[in-house]
Amino acid sequence: MNRGHGQVHVFGIRHLSPAGAYELRAFLDETEPELVLVEGPSDATEWIGQMTSRGVNPPIAILAYTEQLPVETLVFPLAAYSPEYQAFVWAAERGAKAAFIDLPSDAAVTLHGLRRTSGDGDAEPELQEEAGLDRDSARRAYYGKQRLIYDRLAELSGEADYEAYWERQFEHPLQPGAYRRSLLEYSGQIRAMLEQDEWAFDPQEAAYNAIREAYMRRSIAEAIAAGHPAERIVVVTGAHHASALDKSLPMMTDEELQGLPRRPTKLTLMPYSYYKLSSHSGYGAGNPAPAYFELLWHCLRQGDMAKLPSLYLSSVAARMREEGNSRSTASVIEGVRLAEALASLHGGSLPTNKDLRDAAIVCLGFGELAPVAEALARTDIGTAIGSLPEGISQTSIQDDMNRNLKRLKLDKYKTAVAADLELDLRENRRVQSAEAAFLDLHRSTFLHRLGLLQIAFARNKKVRQNAATWAEHWVLQWTPEAEIQTVESVLKGETIELAAAFVIKERLEQCAEIREASRIIRAAYECGLPDAMEQARQELQRLAVEAGSVPQLAAAAVELSVLIRYGDLRKVDTSALLPLLQLLFLRGALLLVDAAGCSDEAAAGIAQAMGELHGIAQEHYDHVDDALWLRQLQALASRDDRNAKLSGLAFALLLERNQLGSEQVSREVSRRLSPGIPADLGAGWFEGMSMRNRYALLSRTGLWEQLDDYIRSLEGAEFHRSLVFLRRAFGSFEAREKQLVAEMLGELWGIGGDQAGEMLQRPLSEEERRMLDELNDYDFGDL
Repeated sequence: MNRGHGQVHVFGIRHLSPAGAYELRAFLDETEPELVLVEGPSDATEWIGQMTSRGVNPPIAILAYTEQLPVETLVFPLAAYSPEYQAFVWAAERGAKAAFIDLPSDAAVTLHGLRRTSGDGDAEPELQEEAGLDRDSARRAYYGKQRLIYDRLAELSGEADYEAYWERQFEHPLQPGAYRRSLLEYSGQIRAMLEQDEWAFDPQEAAYNAIREAYMRRSIAEAIAAGHPAERIVVVTGAHHASALDKSLPMMTDEELQGLPRRPTKLTLMPYSYYKLSSHSGYGAGNPAPAYFELLWHCLRQGDMAKLPSLYLSSVAARMREEGNSRSTASVIEGVRLAEALASLHGGSLPTNKDLRDAAIVCLGFGELAPVAEALARTDIGTAIGSLPEGISQTSIQDDMNRNLKRLKLDKYKTAVAADLELDLRENRRVQSAEAAFLDLHRSTFLHRLGLLQIAFARNKKVRQNAATWAEHWVLQWTPEAEIQTVESVLKGETIELAAAFVIKERLEQCAEIREASRIIRAAYECGLPDAMEQARQELQRLAVEAGSVPQLAAAAVELSVLIRYGDLRKVDTSALLPLLQLLFLRGALLLVDAAGCSDEAAAGIAQAMGELHGIAQEHYDHVDDALWLRQLQALASRDDRNAKLSGLAFALLLERNQLGSEQVSREVSRRLSPGIPADLGAGWFEGMSMRNRYALLSRTGLWEQLDDYIRSLEGAEFHRSLVFLRRAFGSFEAREKQLVAEMLGELWGIGGDQAGEMLQRPLSEEERRMLDELNDYDFGDL
C-alpha cells in the first residue's frame, strides 16, 4: 500500500460518534488530504456529491436492494454528526475528492445475506453436535463475548453500563489527536481478544470481515496507483477495521474479486429517522440517544460543552410542560448541579447521558421515572426525520410517492409521530375544483394502494359507525421501513398505481378459492383499479360455479354486499357484481341443510356463514331470494339429523324474523328439551338458539322452565356433557344478560331473583373451583 514515500492516514471511528466527527474534521484540517476514502459501498461514490448538496437534511441513508425477488436490502445510514458524513462535507467545502472503498453493493448484499443464512444447517444433527458449535450458537457467542467484555470494562471503570463508559472516555473532549490514537489501540485490543477466544470466535463473521478488509486494502492501493500520494489520503473506517488496513496485509486479488458471489442490485437515497438510528429500533450500529448526541455535536462545534447539561434538562422540562407537567427553573438548575456532581463522582468533568437522565428522574420526576419517561424519550431519541430535495437520485416509485403525498396534502403527515386522519369520501360541494371536491376520496384510494403494497405508512382503523360507508379513519406514521418498502415495490411497477395493479394480478394468478377472489375484488375497488376489479370478478364467477363450501360462499357474498352498498361512492361501477351476489347467495342457501350435517368443530364456520347470509337476505331482500332462505332455515330448524347447534341457530333466526307463532315455539322447545334427549341434542340446540335475539329469549319464561326441567332430568355423564354446551352459550352473554338469567332462574327455584343474582356473582369457593377444574379435564369425546 506504500506506493509513495509515506503512508495513508487511517482514522478509526465509531459510527454515529459526534466526538469522532469533530476530531475527524480537526484531523482533516491538519493533514489537508486531497482524497478522503470512507468505508461504504464503492458503487455509491458517485452519489457523495448529492448527499452534501443543498436541501439535504440528515438523517439519510443509502439503500442497496436486489433487482429480483426475493428482495434483499442493505442500509448505510448517516446522521449530521456521523464522522463519514462530516468527511463528505469537509471534502465538499475544501474541494477534495471523496470516495467509498468497501465492497460494491451487489457483493455486499449477497454476502450479508449468506452471512445470515449460511452455515451447517444441512449437516446431520450428529455432525453438528460433534462440531460443538453451529452457526447461530457461534454468532450468539461472538456477540455475547463482546457484550461481556464491554460490560466488564464498564464495571472496572465504575460505570453503570457500557454506553456511559464510552461517552465519558471517548465522546467528551480529549487532548488533540487522542481520539484517533486511543480508539485505534482500544479497538485493536478488543478485536484481538475476540479472535483469540475459541468459544467466541465466529468463522462466518471473521470471513465476512476478512473479505471486506481485503477489498478495502485493494481500493486504497488503487487510489495510490491512480496518482494520489499516500500521505495525502485519509481513510475513514469503523475502528474494528482500522488495524486491518495495513500495507503489510494482502489485498484482494483479481481472481478473488471475480469469484465474489453477486446479485444485481440498485442503489437509492432515502430519508432516515432518529428512532431507527437508536438502539431501540434494533439497528446494531446505532446509539441509544441520537437526539442527545446531536445536541452534544452542536455543543462541540460551538466549543461550549459546559452548556450541554442545562440545554438537555431544559429540553426535558419543556417536553414535560407540553404534556401538562410544569416544572420550575429551580428544578432544572438543581438537576444540572446533581448531574455535574454525579460526573465528578466518576472522575469526569462533564455529565454523561446516564448522569443527566438520573438527574432528570430525581429533580424533575421527584424520584419516579414515569413522570419524565415520555419527555426523556423525546429528548434522547427525538422524532427527527431526514429529507431529500427534488432532483436527488431516487427510484421512480419514490418520486411518485412524494408527488402523491404533495398532491394529496399528506406530506405534513410524513413524521415519526402517529397522527389521525378522518376521511369523508363524499363530494365536498363547498369547494370549486373537482380535485378539491374529492380530495378525501383520492386520499383513500392512495392509502389503500399503499396498504395493498404493504407500505407501512398508513393503517386503516374501523370506524364506529358501521353503516357510515363514506367514513374512514386512518393512522399515519412515517418510518424508514416504509421508505424501504416503497423502494422494494419498484420491482412491481414504476408508480404506486402500477405496482398495486401488479399485486392484484399476482394475487389473481394464485387465487384458488372464492373467498380470496372476493377479497381481491374489494381490494381493486378500494384501490381505484376498475380493470383489475373486472378481472377478479370474472375469476370469482368461474370459481363460484363449482364452489361447495357454505362458509366460503357466505364470506364471498359479504364482500360483494359491502361493495354494492357503497354504490358509486368511489366512482366505480358495481352493478356487474349484483348477479354474482345473487349466484353466491343462491348456492349458499341451497347447500345449507346438507352442510349442517357436520361436527361441532365445523359448525362454528357454518354458524358464522348463516349469520352472514341472513344479513344479506335482509339487506338485499329485493335482489336475493329471501323466501328461499326462510324455507331453508325452516327445513334446518325442523331436522333432527343435522347439527343441533345449527338447528337451534336456524330456529333463533326464524324467531327473529317473526316466522314462528307462540304455539310453534312452545312445541319445538318442548320437543328439543324433553327428558331423555341426549345432551348433545338438547343443550347443543339451546346453545345455537341463544346465539341470536337474546332479549326475546329472556322474555319467554316457559323456555327457561323447560330448560330447567331438562337439565334436572340429566344424570352422570349426560349432565357433564350438557355443561360444556351451557358454558359456551352463557360465556358469550353480557353481564346484564347474565344477571337477568340469574334473576329468572331464582324465581323458578323459589329463592328470589336478587338472592340468585348475588349467589351467582359471589367469588367461587375452593370446592367449586375444584369442580370446574374437573369439568375442564372431562373427556367429552368428539366435542
